[in-house]
Amino acid sequence: MINITLPDGSTRQYEKGTSAHQIALSISEGLARNVLAAEVNGEVWDSSRPIETDANVKLLTWNDTAGKATFWHSSAHIMAEALEALYPGTKFGIGPAIETGFYYDVDFGDREFSSDDFKAIETKMLELAKQKETFTRESVSKADAIKYFTEKGDEYKLDLLEGLDDGKITFYTQGEFTDLCRGPHIPNTGFIKAIKLMNVAGAYWRGDETKKQLTRIYGVTFPKASELTEYLLMIEEAKKRDHRKLGKELELFMFSEKVGAGLPMWLPKGTALRERLAQFLTKAQIKSGYEQVITPHIGHKNLYVTSGHYDKYGKDSFQPIKTPQEGEEFFLKPMNCPHHCEMYKFKPRSYKDLPVRFAEFGTVYRYEQSGELHGLTRVRGFTQDDAHLFCRPDQVKEEFKKVIDLVLYVFKSLGFDNYIAQVSLRDPENKA
Repeated sequence: MINITLPDGSTRQYEKGTSAHQIALSISEGLARNVLAAEVNGEVWDSSRPIETDANVKLLTWNDTAGKATFWHSSAHIMAEALEALYPGTKFGIGPAIETGFYYDVDFGDREFSSDDFKAIETKMLELAKQKETFTRESVSKADAIKYFTEKGDEYKLDLLEGLDDGKITFYTQGEFTDLCRGPHIPNTGFIKAIKLMNVAGAYWRGDETKKQLTRIYGVTFPKASELTEYLLMIEEAKKRDHRKLGKELELFMFSEKVGAGLPMWLPKGTALRERLAQFLTKAQIKSGYEQVITPHIGHKNLYVTSGHYDKYGKDSFQPIKTPQEGEEFFLKPMNCPHHCEMYKFKPRSYKDLPVRFAEFGTVYRYEQSGELHGLTRVRGFTQDDAHLFCRPDQVKEEFKKVIDLVLYVFKSLGFDNYIAQVSLRDPENKA
């Protein structure tokens, strides 16, 4: 017997090899009908996968974020199955779930593809969904996986296999379609009742502009047709409030192809709004003990090599600015951190001088692929309300609390009540 601990803290005993679906069935048939997957010891599994040891188990439904992600990941596989049936010879890249549904990157070869093809694909997907095809998981050796996709002629899956270790490779099959995938998936395609393909775009394989551009098809699915209707209405309402639309109508900002994609220009009204926001933030920062600084828009390559940013982000940055002096290279500033560190080193400091708090509205530049640019949310030049603190170890806790207090004050002042915070911590095992 194995002990299964549920989210409410209760523990139940089951036979070894019991699945999450069977656990749900032991609680109620209604619950079992709605379980899409399960979180087993923090990892999301197929609801049919046998549990062999004691575990903490959370049954996932459409109401859970991980449940939706599983639902949409499976939907990407159904779309791929439909595409393969409608357009034989199609090759597939990756097809993940995203926050608003799913997408799949595909290679149609010489065939032209557009949103005009959506209706036929949606119809085929619904046909496949109604067949209630079961998602079957199979562990395969790397050699067998390579053999399968070599025979199929899918170089993208072969490329993905190069980075996978033998013994950790799984295939998922539903109906006539088999894919390289670690899962998890919903029990069967019948859970999907409503389908809408939303958009089509280009995407370079592996995000590398030197590789082939694939066709990225976005979609969304729901367990009820009424939910799709509500979602589409919400999308229409959101379009009315799209910042790109409002920015143009209110004459706040603009873009110019001659200036360059992803480089916003603030019009008089937008500049007035931006300056007012900056004044509010500056006042709050000064009150919290920050000193305002200004750094240049470019920096010497050696600065970013020393900081480690060049090794990590160099290939994604802009090309270097070369000067007449041989070997001298500058880069458009991708971040303010190294500049502020150089400022701190400007003069000897005593421990009594700490903490030192620098703040800057620093404009930085980062290369984004043209297909990823989106209004003001994905650009190539933007201004950060940035700050760096230098303090003693015994001051870290108090300084951290003050930073959070400042952030919460700004959020509250601007009316942001619904937000999620993420904190990045240094890996204690990685001293680099």
